[in-house]
Amino acid sequence: MAAEGQSSSDYIIHHLTNMTYGKLPAGYVGTDGETLAQDTWTMAHSPAEASAMGFNAIHVDSIGWSIVLGVLFCWLFKRAANKATSGVPSGFVNFVEMIVEFIDGAVKDTFHHKSRFIAPLALTIFVWVFLMNAMDLVPVDWLPMLAAWISGDPHLYFKVVPSTDPNVTLGMAFTVFGLLIFFSVQQKGLLGFVKELTFHPFAPPTKGWTIILAPVMIAINFTLEIISLISKPISLGLRLFGNMYAGEMIFILIAIMFGAGWALGLFAGVLQWAWAVFHILVITLQAFVFMVLTIVYMAMAFDVDEEH
Repeated sequence: MAAEGQSSSDYIIHHLTNMTYGKLPAGYVGTDGETLAQDTWTMAHSPAEASAMGFNAIHVDSIGWSIVLGVLFCWLFKRAANKATSGVPSGFVNFVEMIVEFIDGAVKDTFHHKSRFIAPLALTIFVWVFLMNAMDLVPVDWLPMLAAWISGDPHLYFKVVPSTDPNVTLGMAFTVFGLLIFFSVQQKGLLGFVKELTFHPFAPPTKGWTIILAPVMIAINFTLEIISLISKPISLGLRLFGNMYAGEMIFILIAIMFGAGWALGLFAGVLQWAWAVFHILVITLQAFVFMVLTIVYMAMAFDVDEEH
């Protein structure tokens, strides 16, 4: 809940600001009135400083939690693999096998090509995104307060849900986009990929006087295909970010209610529990959607016109 003497708006801004490390430019005037004589790499102490650091700033908390959750995923699944036997699985091993079989079924239903890369990719995306989303179920004040206590800085910025950071979600989405381009060129050849961008959806004329319209048709096709291509990673990343950001905002607003008296605090407790239960479905669904769309994009990359 909001700290004593802290307004609700300050509380919200504090919880939505990342722990940012970056370069403050020379001439920047800090909150203490001092002007920097030269470029300075430092941690941001306010949203204004984080904004002044620009594009090259690093969200330390988002990167840190992403790595921690990625390592946790690898450790848990390696442990399950080491414990797997030819007999009937039980406990956590059974749970992991259920996830693997579920992902394998989803890949087989969507991806009708041969590749040993796609199923592991889908499994990694689903579990990793799910774990990042699941951090939203931790009460919003617990980990930030623990981090503030450890650091000795009561005003420390510390976000714990990586998927509420557009840098993380768009970073994953553009990685998928890079794989889409790579496999498209690998499977179709550079010329085939260019042909796909310029000869669809309208086949340019190749005979008669209408051939003079071919450059126009190619330009139209290229424009439409490029817009469609670029929109894939943007929509993929922003969809995940938007849904998780909205969920995090609701948890923050509920947390504010705990400081508004015992009656609203009691109602907030019930509301928080109900939203957490519903949010379990949201975080799972968002991980599944991100995974399925990735598989669909990979299937599009492997599709070759001559096969149909």
